[in-house]
Amino acid sequence: MKVIDSHVHFWDYDPERHSWISEEMKVIQKSFHPQDALVNFERSGVEGCVAVQADVTEYETQYLADYAAAHPFIKGVVGWTDLKSPNLEERLHTYRQNQVIKGFREIMQGSPDERFLTNKDFHQGVGLLKDFGFTYDVLIYHDQLPAAIKFTEKFPDQPFILDHIAKPNIKSGEWKKWKEDIREIAKNPRMFCKVSGMVTESDYANWTYQDMLPYLDIVAEFFGTDRLCYGSDWPVCLLAAQYEQALGIITEFLKQVPEVEREKVLSGNTSTFYNL
Repeated sequence: MKVIDSHVHFWDYDPERHSWISEEMKVIQKSFHPQDALVNFERSGVEGCVAVQADVTEYETQYLADYAAAHPFIKGVVGWTDLKSPNLEERLHTYRQNQVIKGFREIMQGSPDERFLTNKDFHQGVGLLKDFGFTYDVLIYHDQLPAAIKFTEKFPDQPFILDHIAKPNIKSGEWKKWKEDIREIAKNPRMFCKVSGMVTESDYANWTYQDMLPYLDIVAEFFGTDRLCYGSDWPVCLLAAQYEQALGIITEFLKQVPEVEREKVLSGNTSTFYNL
C-alpha cells in the first residue's frame, strides 16, 4: 500500500542553531540528510515524504527545496518565511515559482498568543497565503488549542493542517479537555490533522500502543479518514521509537477500516492537502 510521510525533517546539526535539541535529546544531536531517511523509507515501503522546516530562516526553506530538487522522493516542502513582513507578498510571488514549496509553518508552540495567534500583522500575512495556493501548518501545544481555534476561524478559505495532533499530554494520560478542543477545531472543513509526533509526547522508554489508542480514536472520530495524514516526525521520533515503530502505530490502528480508508490516511490525504 502506498505510503507518503507528511512530516520529516532534515538538518546539518549546529549546537547554536539547534539549541532546542537538549542533552536529554542526544540521540538526535547530529545531522540528518535525505539518504538517512531513504534507508528507513525503503525498509518500510514509504514512497515519499514532505520535508518540514525546523529553523526559522529563509535559508532553511531554500535548503529543503534544494534537497527536494536532488531527491525526487521529497515530494513537497513546508518552509518558513516571515509572515509578519511588509514585503511578504513579494516573497510569496518568488516562492510560488518553485512548485515543490507547498506551504509554510511558524514555531508557535509555547509562544505567547500575542506573538502569532492574536497578532494582527501575522493574521494579515496568513490571509495572503490562499491567494498563492499555500498551506499553513499549525504547530502548537494542546493548551493553545482554544486560541488556535479562534485564529483559524478568521481564515475560512485557508487550508490548515494541525501538526502532531496538537501535542496532547499522552505521558500523563490526560485527554478530556484536549478532546473538547479537537472536536471544535475539527469543525473547520479546511483543517486537516497529522497523526504524528505521538511517541515524543508519551513516556519515551515505556510507551505502548494502548497509550496511543484513546488519542487515535478521538482524532479519527472528529476528523474522519478524509482529513487525517500519517506523519513520522523523523528524526525527532527517534527519541522514543524507531521509524518502523512510529509507522506501526498508525498501520495497527488502521487495520479496523477498509483498505481504501487506510490508503487515504497513509498517502491520499497528504497528496490532496499539499497538492503533491
